Amino acid sequence: MTFLLIESEPLQLFGIRLVGFTADTGRKLLATIAVVVVLHLIGRALRALFRALLGDRRDVRTRFWTGQAVSILVTALTLIFLVSIWFDDPGRLAGVFGLVSAGLAFALQRVITAIAGYFVILRGKIFSVGDRVTIGGVRGDVIALGYTRTTVMEMGQPPAEQDAPPAMWVRARQYTGRIVTVTNDKVFDEPVYNYSRGFPYLWEEMHLPVEFGADHARAERILLEAAERHAARTDELEEDVLREMERRFFLKRTELAPRVYWRITDNWLEMSVRFIVHEHGIRELKDAMSREIMAALNETGIAIASTTFAVTGLPPVRLVHESPG
Repeated sequence: MTFLLIESEPLQLFGIRLVGFTADTGRKLLATIAVVVVLHLIGRALRALFRALLGDRRDVRTRFWTGQAVSILVTALTLIFLVSIWFDDPGRLAGVFGLVSAGLAFALQRVITAIAGYFVILRGKIFSVGDRVTIGGVRGDVIALGYTRTTVMEMGQPPAEQDAPPAMWVRARQYTGRIVTVTNDKVFDEPVYNYSRGFPYLWEEMHLPVEFGADHARAERILLEAAERHAARTDELEEDVLREMERRFFLKRTELAPRVYWRITDNWLEMSVRFIVHEHGIRELKDAMSREIMAALNETGIAIASTTFAVTGLPPVRLVHESPG
């Protein structure tokens, strides 16, 4: 194998001239490979250092933000070094940059939009790793965030939303086991619902149809007592969370206390108990409340209304027998 490497002359390989590949180009290529390898090793070393400093801490968000900071730093340094290596002439840089930008903007529109969405997510604090969100029609917990994609651990849907795509077999907000990848450009096209950001609690409701002739006051007490035992207590909420809630959302602390609302329908009195809960563990909480409410209703003899029909009376029936001829 014979190489002929002369300054500013094309490289010759087996007597074949490689157009565009000169000694200068070869040095730049070797420098590029060296820069990429060294910065990759630096990135791995920084991540290992942060893992050692954090130790056994299980703060997901701290680990996430340190990882993102390292990724952004390594990417920025890589771009700076590559531009410095390949475009040492500022006059050429402007022209080449314009052509490359136009080509990339046309060929990689969605990729560029997804990368822009990544920085919007970080800068706008739309969500972070560990947040429970709905993005791109997918509900679940964010487990990874990259430059172009967000990875979500999918959760099920309440019965009222079972017909919404995609098909779902878990009938509550619990994990399905599917890992879903959503491109970051969805933040520009669709709303992002965050269950955790700002105020880490949700308002929940349970509805109970009660017969008109039942003891409504007793039924209301049963609902309130169950909510007060299991829902998040106002006096146990962190003071800084309450102050932030009042400042940002203009909510009063009295609105956090459990309350029962009545609504008259054609068939029964519908009682709805409203209370606040943490964004996780809602199914277990409502299961415990349902068991206590049913036990208390059975003990007091209060019946749950339904759409079944009961025959309460029949008109008198008279049989007439006529003898032939």
